[in-house]
Amino acid sequence: MITSLTHKRIWIAGHNGMVGRALSRRLESENCDILTANIDLRDQAATHTWIAEHKPDIVFMAAAKVGGIEANRTQPADFIYDNIAIQTNIIHGSHLAEVEKLIFLGSSCIYPRDCPQPIRENYLMAGPLEPTNAPYATAKIAGIRMCQSYRRQYGCDFISVMPTNLYGPYDNFHPDHAHVPAALLQRFHHAKVNDEPTVTVWGTGTPMREFMHVDDLADACVFLTQHYSDEDPVNIGTEEEISIRDFATLIKDTVGYQGNIVFDTSKPDGTPRKLLDCSKIHDLGWRHSIDLQNGLNDYYQWYLNNL
Repeated sequence: MITSLTHKRIWIAGHNGMVGRALSRRLESENCDILTANIDLRDQAATHTWIAEHKPDIVFMAAAKVGGIEANRTQPADFIYDNIAIQTNIIHGSHLAEVEKLIFLGSSCIYPRDCPQPIRENYLMAGPLEPTNAPYATAKIAGIRMCQSYRRQYGCDFISVMPTNLYGPYDNFHPDHAHVPAALLQRFHHAKVNDEPTVTVWGTGTPMREFMHVDDLADACVFLTQHYSDEDPVNIGTEEEISIRDFATLIKDTVGYQGNIVFDTSKPDGTPRKLLDCSKIHDLGWRHSIDLQNGLNDYYQWYLNNL
């Protein structure tokens, strides 16, 4: 089955975020019309009305409240409420408007904290979640189940994709709410500019993580829109992992910072290891193309040019 994007009206929900902007860049090479909505997606009436009036053929669900460990720790109610409201309104509204295809973007944090590695899609719900982001993960799991349920009951072609940790242009560089790549990039840059002797990194540095450039994610989402239709989620990643300690050193070298790294072991590490098994998308014919060092070089150059 191949879904054509030609002449389709494609709504990118969350077009101002890092993923939404990457999808916009990727779709510029397709012969399609890109739709954006400047509304509160937590508002059911406004969201349903917008979808009914604009009649998108395809919906990319990149809208979400996201953040790092500290944001998840201090705003758990916001993370579960906002995300469940946003995805419920968009998914149900897309069903009512008979949208041809919907792509729900989840997160690798949906998987159990201590599940086998690399993580396969069928490990979902096989054990307890990582406590530091459980409300967010719970909301994302509900989104997956919604897509599956609307497919089973109504025949909706709604699919779910699970990206690994992302970085890239228009990342969130908020000092308290950023994810690891943005937080470290900004921290090392500020230390370099201010000639600070040390940079503090949260945790022990031992957790293993997988990082992917957001442009690779956007390309994978377009590929799956065209070539995948099933209720099972699909992992999107690089299948390459690195410790937080080594990743911090890589960011340090990319920025050109000459000081030392200090690890604050009083801060949480989060999940000890999180590497996605990407056999499913590889078998379909897609692989990432941006290696980590080149991706980080582009990431830092964008940061210098824009922030």
